[in-house]
Amino acid sequence: MSNDNVEDSEPSQHIENEVNKDTGDNISDQVESNIEGQDSNNLEKMILATGIRVGTPVKTKFMSSFIVRANPEGLYILDISKTLSRIDVAAKFISRVEISKVALTSAREYGKTPVQKFCEITGATSILGRFMPGTFTNPSLPNYMEPEIVLVTDPQADQQAVLESTRAGVPVIAIANSDNVTSLVDLIIPANNRGRKALATVYWLLAREVLKKQGKIKSDSEIPLSIDDFETKLVEELS
Repeated sequence: MSNDNVEDSEPSQHIENEVNKDTGDNISDQVESNIEGQDSNNLEKMILATGIRVGTPVKTKFMSSFIVRANPEGLYILDISKTLSRIDVAAKFISRVEISKVALTSAREYGKTPVQKFCEITGATSILGRFMPGTFTNPSLPNYMEPEIVLVTDPQADQQAVLESTRAGVPVIAIANSDNVTSLVDLIIPANNRGRKALATVYWLLAREVLKKQGKIKSDSEIPLSIDDFETKLVEELS
């Protein structure tokens, strides 16, 4: 865990206190509270159809509390209510700091467009592709930065960013699948971090909540981009 402070308290403990407030919510409550003005049943189906809760055939001890069952194909299914709850908590913390000091990383190809779109509409800073060693720890580098929060698409693929954030004392938020090791992560957002549609949905939901908490939009319908806009397009879709 990192040891830096968010609003003069240890980030991991402060985050955990916020998370504990949200325990016990079911999916219907979460969807209804997070997405206003729309039919919650239809929206629930839409979110689930993106594969956001579909994990891998492997689970780690770090992710076992976010898993509800295994499907007939042997894939672990993540608890969507905890996903939505953690998105809300993450948005609260992101909205409390200068947004340009929030750095998002994605070594995964399918995470690049969602990260770009998130940063485009919120003002956060994106780091795409290979994370250059020393970005958070070596002031002599031209690309050196001092973020206040780091959000990674996958704690395994973005391991260098996670390690440097920890060394620099910067809180780490991570989208984590059933097979991820999250020992250095301060806040886990349990979700499918391999799928195009799933990643687009997670980042869209998070962007919308950040904008609402910043007071930049008042209703869900005001977000300027759709989930489809956040989705990485395949080559054949672009031709």
